[in-house]
Amino acid sequence: MKFKTSNLDDPKHNALVCCVGWCNAEEVYSCGDDHLLLRWNPATKETATVAELPPEVFPTDMDWFPRPQAGGKKQGLDLLLLTAADGKFHLIGKSGRVEKSVDAHKGAVLAGRWSHDGAGFLTVGEDGQAKVWSRSGMLRSTVVQGDSPVYSAAWSPDGTQLLHTQGKALVIKALAPNSKPHRWKAHDGLILKVAWNPSNNLIISGGEDCRYKVWDTYGRQLYASPAHDHPVTALSWAPDGDLFAVGSFNTLRLCDRAGWSHSLEKPSTGSIFNIAWSSDGTQVAGACGNGHVVFAHIVERQLQWKRLEATQTAPEAVELREVGSEGREQLEFPGRVVKLALGHGRLVVVTPSQCLVHSAANWSTPAVVELRQSSVRLVLLAPRHFLLVDSAGLALYSYEGRLLASPRWAGMQPDALTGATVSLSNDTIAVRDQLDDKCVRLLELAQGARAPTELPALQHWLGVSELALSQAGPPAERQLALVDRNRDLYLRHVHGPAHRSLRKLAPMVQSLCWNSDTNVLATVQDTSLTVWFFPAVLHVDSQLVKRTVLVRDASEFGKAPAVVSFAGNHLGVRRADGALVSSAVSPYPAVLHGYASAGRWDDALRLCRFVKDATLWACLAAMAAQAKQLEAAEEAYAAIDEVDKVLYLQHIREVPVSAARLAEMCLLGGNTQEAEGVLLQNGLVFRAIMMNLRVHNWNRALELAAKHKTHVDTVLLHRRDYLRAFGKPETNERFLHFAAEVELDEENIARKVELEYEKERENG
Repeated sequence: MKFKTSNLDDPKHNALVCCVGWCNAEEVYSCGDDHLLLRWNPATKETATVAELPPEVFPTDMDWFPRPQAGGKKQGLDLLLLTAADGKFHLIGKSGRVEKSVDAHKGAVLAGRWSHDGAGFLTVGEDGQAKVWSRSGMLRSTVVQGDSPVYSAAWSPDGTQLLHTQGKALVIKALAPNSKPHRWKAHDGLILKVAWNPSNNLIISGGEDCRYKVWDTYGRQLYASPAHDHPVTALSWAPDGDLFAVGSFNTLRLCDRAGWSHSLEKPSTGSIFNIAWSSDGTQVAGACGNGHVVFAHIVERQLQWKRLEATQTAPEAVELREVGSEGREQLEFPGRVVKLALGHGRLVVVTPSQCLVHSAANWSTPAVVELRQSSVRLVLLAPRHFLLVDSAGLALYSYEGRLLASPRWAGMQPDALTGATVSLSNDTIAVRDQLDDKCVRLLELAQGARAPTELPALQHWLGVSELALSQAGPPAERQLALVDRNRDLYLRHVHGPAHRSLRKLAPMVQSLCWNSDTNVLATVQDTSLTVWFFPAVLHVDSQLVKRTVLVRDASEFGKAPAVVSFAGNHLGVRRADGALVSSAVSPYPAVLHGYASAGRWDDALRLCRFVKDATLWACLAAMAAQAKQLEAAEEAYAAIDEVDKVLYLQHIREVPVSAARLAEMCLLGGNTQEAEGVLLQNGLVFRAIMMNLRVHNWNRALELAAKHKTHVDTVLLHRRDYLRAFGKPETNERFLHFAAEVELDEENIARKVELEYEKERENG
């Protein structure tokens, strides 16, 4: 991936260009020290003079009113905020008419930024102050009062905090009065530019020490670049937060969100003072010191899926290559390529007006979808369909181009969705709520339904950072993996019973990726590459979790690697320097998954006997236990020396009632609530009482006995014997109450219990 830069032979400005801004995907405005406000068409490089500003106005920064959210108001849509060196800011209409000019600061106003919702804007200046203004230009508050110039500032994603420079330090200040600012030293020289992305919540900064750095909101440094030849004078995030651009003297750099550089361009522009991204994230405009406005398109984007590789060779062209056969296909499109997605034998290409779906069966005849919006931010693929996310909402399409559903929910903010906060499978969409980051919304995609069914939301106790749905298997096996702010990994079944809530699988997880063909999960955990061959073992037999996992030292991948792909038995891991490293895992777990899903347990046993691997046997034990295959589970547990489980499985096989056997299998995995539910649904009240007695759940056993008016004396007898064995007196008031009313006859109780078992044998 790299920038392809272009600019006119002769500059349209006859002085330094200070700032640029995109009004929409097809129009760029620039302003410089020649007092001219120009409008550019990036496709044709045609320019027009919109306005000539007064001679005392020397602009320093500009920002267009943000695009409205889905269903939002459109007032002020074409309003430009322009700050100037005379201490004023100017609100200018699209036609060039100055709507309002306000004295804002003593000395130059160095930067101005609209809030993400367009409710107001901030300005910072040489007087060391940061001020917040209403949309109409009325002063709301002076947030910062300092003694050094504030060169740059940015809004937090939720609009409740400001990030600003303070010499060599960065400061985050809440808008609430009397709040304590969070300040840290960030650079060894004066900081000139900062940016805070609302999608990934990351901060970038650059300054006179000739470096750019990436930070989280706690002030922890995630990346620091090598020193450039000249100070970093411009920074800007792409709208989706996956990329950012860095400008310096005769330098334009394209960087990944992790900080490493995709490409370095050396246009003859002088210093680049300002960089602005188009709303679709495919091109940038830069304000140059020699009077030029430089434009750059992203080209050579590259995607891989199994043996297919797609490369964007030009703004309107993509080349497909099949590794091995060396077959190549050149695809041309009527407009520039905005988004690309490759997977499941399909290539989805989004242009400003269309979405084209190419199939591996015939690349030359795509299905075409006419788009209602030109600002597609995200494309997600599942085996059966794909999801488009734009500023208007979400749209689910089949690969034939038919609209399947348009999911909606209360408080939906599509512009805030990223690949980490929304996940798609064949039957479910999982989305982190934009208003509450502890809540995950689950939308079930029913066959033929126009609108998906919203399942009960998943409420976590910490903010969710990343989530992912498994891709393989039927809906009953669908699993949701999520990573919270503590970087702990949790797992749950999407359609499981209520007790199968979130269970912690691992701590210190940096990235995760589900296998596209089987329910195998790969993670980078602390300093290890960890592959969970059967994550559902957490709900079947948690004691086998550590025996069904592959742990490999991740030092070969360097610092902070990320799993970016997992297809078949091949993993793609992105290093911190941007290199993509391929790693392979054993193919046998995938084969075992196939046998288990097809019910071929004899073949699964033969495979494990042939491979003779303890991890594979543990996976089979958990799979067979989940499927209630007692013979296969017994042999697998025996192979890994789980003698107690083998004896328990032999006991289960002797239980005469099928429902009771099912409950015992649930109990094997520690799912007492599910086991009790199975017994009660089948009218086995005595079994439910005895099960609670076996796990020493005394209160529940007494509650069931009292409710069904049976075996109260049995519960009291077991409780008495238990306390006598430990030499303890009875202190539970409920047991004391029933003990005073019920007489315990051990012989009679033994006969009643034996009668219950005899009845089960007769009916079983």
